[in-house]
Amino acid sequence: MKKLNFLVSLTTNDNDYQIEQANSAKDAARRLNVDVQIIHADNDAITQSQQLLKVIQSGAAPRPDAIVFEPAGGTGFPQVARAATAAGIGWVVLNREVDYIPELRKGCKAPVFSITSNHEEIGRIQGRQFAALLPKGGFVLYIQGPSGSPAAQQRSTGMYETKPVNVQVRMLKGKWTEVSSYQAVSSWLRLCTSHEIHIDLVSGQDDSMAMGARKAFQEQTSVTERERWLSLPYTGCDGLPQTGQAWVSSGLLAATVVVPANTGMAMEMVAQAVSTGTQPPERTFTVPESFPSVEELARGRTKSQGIPG
Repeated sequence: MKKLNFLVSLTTNDNDYQIEQANSAKDAARRLNVDVQIIHADNDAITQSQQLLKVIQSGAAPRPDAIVFEPAGGTGFPQVARAATAAGIGWVVLNREVDYIPELRKGCKAPVFSITSNHEEIGRIQGRQFAALLPKGGFVLYIQGPSGSPAAQQRSTGMYETKPVNVQVRMLKGKWTEVSSYQAVSSWLRLCTSHEIHIDLVSGQDDSMAMGARKAFQEQTSVTERERWLSLPYTGCDGLPQTGQAWVSSGLLAATVVVPANTGMAMEMVAQAVSTGTQPPERTFTVPESFPSVEELARGRTKSQGIPG
């Protein structure tokens, strides 16, 4: 059996989760004894589409056995998917629910499926964290992902489902990077309205944006304001051991949501499908969890406020 060759297309290389996605792919390649090429789209859907089409349509180099990709924009690239499967290339969509997979799987021998984080559940966990950290209610400054990102929208939907009614949200937009959040918060601080709301908690839809917000408050505020902003609880999402979880342990974040990387899992499922001649399930969900647990957060908050637990 020939050695399998994978192309992994990720959204960016300056986001903690995307870096972990790349590491997961490399680990899987070593474990499975397959070849992998990893490319990044710089958070641009057009760039990503062009990169993928170039690989699919190239006649010079050997085509990959499967493309594993996380969409950079609001579309799952149905036309690119059809081009790939027509060329006999497997197609795996990460962290996005798309409606064209059942159609592609009809009569297609190459593996076609999706693996996604349950983004609404991630948002629900964040809403429960807000309840634990703000037992008396308050205002949350919430840095959301890009407007065109279904993952960002689903996380917000889940958060609104579980946050208490006495917790209100002021939303800013980021692009899944520390720099984008830093810029969004810095711009917000220049508005008069930023001084009219008493913020009680700062949250990002990923850890890098939470840290970008923290950096903005550290560098763009006066000494007296800075002390209050940096004393607030900050929460994020992704929860990688070397970043999000480490930031929680050091006190820079109050909590995060652990979201398992799934590129390695995708490659394992493709390899298994090729060896057995079967199709994996159309869709597989990974399971997020709060770090620390919501119960631990609630106990810690009540103790810090002198409330009997």
